[in-house]
Amino acid sequence: MSILAFSLLVWLGSFSAGLVGALTGLGGGIVIVPLLTSVFGVDIRYAVGASLVSVIATSLGSASTYIKNGYANLRLGMFLEVATTTGALIGALLTVHVPVKILCLILAIVLIYSAYLSQRPRPEQTEMIAPDPLAEYLQLNGTYPSHDRVIPYQVYALPAGFSIMLVAGMLSGLLGIGSGAFKVLAMDQAMGLPFKVSTTTSNFMIGVTAAASSGVYLTHGYIDPGLSMPVMLGVLPGAFLGARILMGAKTQILRIIFSFVLVLMALKMVYNSLLGSV
Repeated sequence: MSILAFSLLVWLGSFSAGLVGALTGLGGGIVIVPLLTSVFGVDIRYAVGASLVSVIATSLGSASTYIKNGYANLRLGMFLEVATTTGALIGALLTVHVPVKILCLILAIVLIYSAYLSQRPRPEQTEMIAPDPLAEYLQLNGTYPSHDRVIPYQVYALPAGFSIMLVAGMLSGLLGIGSGAFKVLAMDQAMGLPFKVSTTTSNFMIGVTAAASSGVYLTHGYIDPGLSMPVMLGVLPGAFLGARILMGAKTQILRIIFSFVLVLMALKMVYNSLLGSV
């Protein structure tokens, strides 16, 4: 395969990853890493390095739209970034000491769990119960637009969400996937945020988390410009398009397709790992 054909195929795959990552809040990196390793045969550490660049591009491409339209909770995102950034640095430092097969198996587990998570029903509004006092003190509660009105929401179980974010950051630094699934899990399931707020705030956060760990990969030479450039150029327009579609879209069919792809990629990575081809 020529370099031009390889770059074009990587661009097409990255565009799709950016589109789906922005729509679901799971981050394009969760598709990029298995795509590069399973389909194109790229070493997983270089795939993670390119993925971190793509995750930053995804966040830049979608977060500005989400913040402008009042969906992302900026104050909450910056508070939780303390946990995810710390976890990302720990994960990035660990990656040079973890065998490639172990990385592949961890990624496969994360893929399957993300497929399950994307199919879980998430209520648009949460039951109005007593909010977390710490969230009230830090003024983390907010509102989001829905059709012709603005809906208020409250933040619950902030310490539990903070703990999950620490794990999410470690997975991001270790696997380069942005760990949007665990960020959405923390905000949507543990903290009781509405789905669109969880998704959009996750997209904002994954770029900061990836930036924290990408420096470690750059220092160890795992970010290849020839690979990272077509990935970034594909993810960025895909993320912009996904951010625009999300505003009024119902994504249940997309979730089913996305889950199916994630499971296939997970099985492929387990197969490659067991056969010793990665």
